[in-house]
Amino acid sequence: MTALKKYARLEASGLWRASEDAQRREVIVSIGDATLMISDMRDQAITHWSLAAVHRANPGKRPAIYHPDGDPGETLELDAGEAQMIDAIEKLRRAVERGRPRPGRLRWLGMTLSIATVVAVGVFWVPQALVNHTLSVVPQVKRVDIGEALLARIERMTGPACANPAGLKALSTLRARLGADKISVMPGAVQTSLHLPGQHILLNRALVEDFEEPDVAAGYTIVEQNLSRRDDPLRALLEIGGTWASFQMLTTGELKSEILDGYAEHLLTRQRQQPDPETLLPVFEAAQLRSTPYAYARDITGETVLPLIEADPMAGTPSRSLLNDADWLRLQNICGG
Repeated sequence: MTALKKYARLEASGLWRASEDAQRREVIVSIGDATLMISDMRDQAITHWSLAAVHRANPGKRPAIYHPDGDPGETLELDAGEAQMIDAIEKLRRAVERGRPRPGRLRWLGMTLSIATVVAVGVFWVPQALVNHTLSVVPQVKRVDIGEALLARIERMTGPACANPAGLKALSTLRARLGADKISVMPGAVQTSLHLPGQHILLNRALVEDFEEPDVAAGYTIVEQNLSRRDDPLRALLEIGGTWASFQMLTTGELKSEILDGYAEHLLTRQRQQPDPETLLPVFEAAQLRSTPYAYARDITGETVLPLIEADPMAGTPSRSLLNDADWLRLQNICGG
């Protein structure tokens, strides 16, 4: 130890006693190889104290009084005048203390790491694993039921879905052309379009009333279909509902009204990020539908949707017929004008 070598020739005088009943003797104190050597005035060794076992009986006070570990009756007293020796012993004691193994600290560290691991698993892995397992066992018919329950709650805030009979018939024709399971036109509050569990698409009435062709409503429909197929909408509901929602769905097959109410409100008030235009080109191509009308409906300037305009998969090619003029007029009147 470097510190030991530094103090190897340091000596001091002190008063030593072998026990509480013994008389104190003047001695010479020197530092040896990891020991404190105590000798009489004729330089005859009396005893050796291991530096690792030296304790101070009066920390911070002088004269400094030391004793070996476990034997406070044997003492060594160093007068304030031996400040260099006192400081050396204190420095060596601190160095020895720092070098001691700390099983308590290791146990504490191990316990902390274990707790942190358990918490991390509980916070990050368990909820996601529970959601994934729930999604894997919920049948399509239950997804449809949840979608209908959400629609009922949305209708409380937007008003009932538009239901003009002639318009519904035209909407059914459009739905069949696009291969959609269910489409509803909402009278208001829906942010352009959204999708519910059970592959149910909701369109704002403006998509059929404010445009001269059905391509816009059709474009929003196939985009919502694509989003629904890419990311299960039931996942978003369960993740927002929390771990309890997944557990409840898994054990009872039902969701509490509060969870559905909260998620319905979330759907109508959230700020949605529009899908990347380039990723939608294959969607329009598969549906044999022009992407340009949808692009300009999203951004009238065309700046943020340029790929859908410049790379329209149906550019120069007629789209497959969506609706005849009569059906399109009926669909535009689905909300009663």
